[in-house]
Amino acid sequence: MAYNLASMTVQVRSFAKINLGLRIGQARDDGFHELLTVYQTIGLHDLIRVSLSRGSGIEIHCTDPRVPRDESNTCYRIVEKAMRAMKARGRVLIDIEKRLPVQGGMGGASANAVATLLALERVVKKALPTEERLRIAAEVGSDLPLFLVGGTVLGVGHGEKVYPLEDLPATACVVVTPAVGVSTPNAFGEWDRRTHGAGTSAFVALSAAAGSNRPGKNKRSELTLPGPSDRMVELGRGLSAWLSESYSGAPFRRGRAENPLLALVRAGIKNDFEQVVFPEYPELSEGKSALERADAKYASLSGSGSTLYGLFASKEAARTAVTKLRRQGWAAQATVTLTRREYWKRVFD
Repeated sequence: MAYNLASMTVQVRSFAKINLGLRIGQARDDGFHELLTVYQTIGLHDLIRVSLSRGSGIEIHCTDPRVPRDESNTCYRIVEKAMRAMKARGRVLIDIEKRLPVQGGMGGASANAVATLLALERVVKKALPTEERLRIAAEVGSDLPLFLVGGTVLGVGHGEKVYPLEDLPATACVVVTPAVGVSTPNAFGEWDRRTHGAGTSAFVALSAAAGSNRPGKNKRSELTLPGPSDRMVELGRGLSAWLSESYSGAPFRRGRAENPLLALVRAGIKNDFEQVVFPEYPELSEGKSALERADAKYASLSGSGSTLYGLFASKEAARTAVTKLRRQGWAAQATVTLTRREYWKRVFD
């Protein structure tokens, strides 16, 4: 497909995510680990600008020297695949304005790629089918598909199988970004060394809860993974109870004063990466403790780090915590979790 290419630029927001709990299962034959996590999009974001001109190829601009500008960049790889899928031609220019940390555990590179895809569709004036989008996203990276859903999202497999959950209400959040980057492959490698391959993945109870509460989907066999693991089953049962309560409407429509997030916290959500990342980077453990001392209702490492986050009872409490943390020397900023509707509303605003 050829175009009369007067350079049109589309700008989109590339929102970050945090992980509300993360369990690591056994390494698979393909080198990935089985995972169980709940993703949550938040209001912090990068900006992505995409334009199309005559010629061919992909050009990436970014002032952050840590961002690759070649085919190793997730934006580059998703554009290659999307242009082929749309049978489109032209030279694609991608401008990445980084506001999120690199190697921060907030899915910045993955979110950038999905934002690039969404902007490219508008530039080319052709939208890919949803299944095609998800397929392309999963081929580029494990946590890309979550950004095609937004809000509160169940992630299984190696994180690429995503299922929209009923959204948690918007919750005040404080993000702490220590001046250190954590390599996710290295973190997985350290996990394997410390656990000697222990732990596999199964969460039949979670499968049943997620499947039985999705309209028109009574059988979700893809969520039932083989090989029992006590750690993952324990979290699965907790999440199953939370999902059953959530989808029944109790936390949302029966006047309960408690934020349903607290019910999720009581499900026993923890991030396994803390066990291997904190010993290597003690300052990250200190950052989590600082968030807890600042009255976070829940604090955790996001992904493999290095970003830490705390969830707070109110925006005022979050702002007070930011002031306190900055006085202690932490790079902290307040934000809010984004529901699915708000996520999609703000992507193109």
